[in-house]
Amino acid sequence: MHFTEYHTRLAAYALIVDENERILLTWFNGNDRNEPCWSLPGGGVEYDETVEDGVVREVLEETGYQVVLGDPLTVHSFTAPGEPDRPLPYKSVRIVYRGTITGGTLGTLEIGGTTDFAEWKSLDLEGPRADIVDVAIAAWRSHRAR
Repeated sequence: MHFTEYHTRLAAYALIVDENERILLTWFNGNDRNEPCWSLPGGGVEYDETVEDGVVREVLEETGYQVVLGDPLTVHSFTAPGEPDRPLPYKSVRIVYRGTITGGTLGTLEIGGTTDFAEWKSLDLEGPRADIVDVAIAAWRSHRAR
C-alpha cells in the first residue's frame, strides 16, 4: 500500500527511570477508543516541530518536568484498518527516547487534555497500562543487559 493510501501518526515518548528504578508514568484519562490507563509521558508530534521537540514539550505538559533526551531506545509501529469515523487505514510510529530530568516540579500542566496526572511507579507496575509502557521497559531492560 502506498503511503498516500493511509494515515500516519508519529508519536514520541520519554522513558525516565530514577535511581530507585521507578518509572515516571502519566495517567491517560481515556477516549472513545481506549480505556484509562498508565502511559509514558509523550504523544503526538505536531506537524511543525521536530520529533525531539515534540517529546520534550509533551513531557513538560504531562509531568511538569523539563528533560533532555538521550538516544532513541526503540521504535515501535503498528497498523489498524479503517473505521467508520476514520475510513483510511492507519499506521502508528512511536519512538521512545531515554529521558533525564533537568528541572521542573512534578505536576501536570496540561489543561483539558488526555493526561490527568503523573506519578513515579514501580517498573513491575500492576494494573492497566498502555502497551508502549511494556515496549519501553523491555527495551530498557534489554539495553541494560548488554
